[in-house]
Amino acid sequence: MQAKTQPPTAKDSAEPNTVSESDSKSRWFSCAASELGHVRKINEDSFLDAREQSLWVVADGMGGHSRGDRASQCVIEHTHEFKALGTAKESLTDILKRLGSANEACREASGGQVMGSTVAALYLHEPHAYILWAGDSRVYRQRDGECSQITDDHSLVQELYRLGELTADEAENHPSSNVITRAIGVADQIDIQVRQVDLNAGDRFLLCSDGLFKDVKPDEVAANLALPSPRQALDELVTLALRRGGTDNVTGIVVQVAQG
Repeated sequence: MQAKTQPPTAKDSAEPNTVSESDSKSRWFSCAASELGHVRKINEDSFLDAREQSLWVVADGMGGHSRGDRASQCVIEHTHEFKALGTAKESLTDILKRLGSANEACREASGGQVMGSTVAALYLHEPHAYILWAGDSRVYRQRDGECSQITDDHSLVQELYRLGELTADEAENHPSSNVITRAIGVADQIDIQVRQVDLNAGDRFLLCSDGLFKDVKPDEVAANLALPSPRQALDELVTLALRRGGTDNVTGIVVQVAQG
């Protein structure tokens, strides 16, 4: 199948799940899925699986605010026409410009309310991987049997944990765990964090909304992400999140770098 590059629409429980998969002759293989879950009435998550341009994006509309589904779709609408440029710097500048445009569009459409979305994006340009994010959607990397979380949550609880005011256990169960400190659409100027990491043959990345990881323990993320195929890894992670209650929308993308 071709990468899903058109912005998905909000889905209700009567519509099919959103699934995308790409596996043509390329340096990358990717697969994606988005599930409504068992509690929400609409899916406020959106994703972009644009393997041909080496770009993947997960956006999670902020629940409890105005039009979270529209905010996440806005992120995808402004990134799905991205075309990889000659240098990583040029491509990153363009991605950031598109996210800035999404921020402006959300602000203009909000009607004075909060219309926001997290974003986590992965752009591959050998020999590096570039991660861009705002909010608590995450990117993980599996390499040589080791799983690491590349992003840091932009949340109140994470800030308190970093300051040493909360233990890891207290942070995990804190009642304000859903308070986000950065997101698309919440301020006139966006604050996107960018991280560059080396890209190795065989690397596997997971981009996901918080609905995937909040009820799945870190060692379970690692164990499932290490399963033989990217599709199996993604299916097991989504299934586990739903089995644990599916209290939020669940969206994930797994990107596999060829072995070389």
